[in-house]
Amino acid sequence: MHNRLTNLFSIDIPIVQAGMIWASGWRLASAVSNAGALGIIGSGSMYPDVLREHIQKCKKATQKPFGVNLPLLYADIDKHIEIIMEEKVPIVFTSAGNPKTWTSILKEKGIQVVHVISSSRFAIKAQEAGCDAVVAEGFEAGGHNGREETTTLVLIPAVCAAVNIPVIAAGGIATGRQMLAAMVLGADGVQVGSRFVASNEASVHADFKNRVIAAQEGETQLSLKQLTPVRLLKNNFFLQVQEAEKKCASVNELQQLLGKGRAKLGMFEGDLDEGELEIGQVSALIKNIKPAADIVHEMYKEFEAALIHPVR
Repeated sequence: MHNRLTNLFSIDIPIVQAGMIWASGWRLASAVSNAGALGIIGSGSMYPDVLREHIQKCKKATQKPFGVNLPLLYADIDKHIEIIMEEKVPIVFTSAGNPKTWTSILKEKGIQVVHVISSSRFAIKAQEAGCDAVVAEGFEAGGHNGREETTTLVLIPAVCAAVNIPVIAAGGIATGRQMLAAMVLGADGVQVGSRFVASNEASVHADFKNRVIAAQEGETQLSLKQLTPVRLLKNNFFLQVQEAEKKCASVNELQQLLGKGRAKLGMFEGDLDEGELEIGQVSALIKNIKPAADIVHEMYKEFEAALIHPVR
């Protein structure tokens, strides 16, 4: 398939694997890129030296384009930027910050920049900052989410009407039919996160993967809105947060409850009771763990079939 997104990234399939913390290392990114889509290394859970190691290993594992997801609020952002430029990473997805800060610097080095947004207002700002594309991420998405709580079905056409650069739809997308729906709304491609958590190559704990494929409808909820909104699977930690919020806990009290390393505890170390389990609503549709390449190919095959027979 050829469109603005595949041409921009020099890929065959307009699917982007999200750069999820604790899940998206070089194994997952290279497997997705080798399958014809765009793999992304998630740098949000990596120290600078670890990021460099993952970039170098990804280069050895694939000859195809890959990118790095870069949360702009990260404490070592300048070190990450330096490493990305030194290692000549071709594509950077930025999030959680002002795209004006680093976009021009990255583009001067020939790096394509995509910014993750949750509203058409932010999409316009990303376009004005010189971004090559935007990821429009709806309320259904896992991990950290927009405060506006705009659903993907509403967000995508609004963003497509607001900007001229390619739009990548994200939030609640794990199947080929969902991919087709997003593209009918105007998106040039899709970003997929939760489905790739349940892949062989994802670096999260096996117990977390199994919890994801066991999830049912209604088992995730947006939480910690006073800090940074995040969609979580319901567990003991989630219930503690919910109880604290019912009692009108202060920001300081919520920060103390969250502590440090809570996401690592849940997703990477496999503590399903006390850890932070970030995943999207679409987890309710994910029923198996399989190789990332199979996920890419099956999703695209379903997309092509749905083009021919859109009504089931």
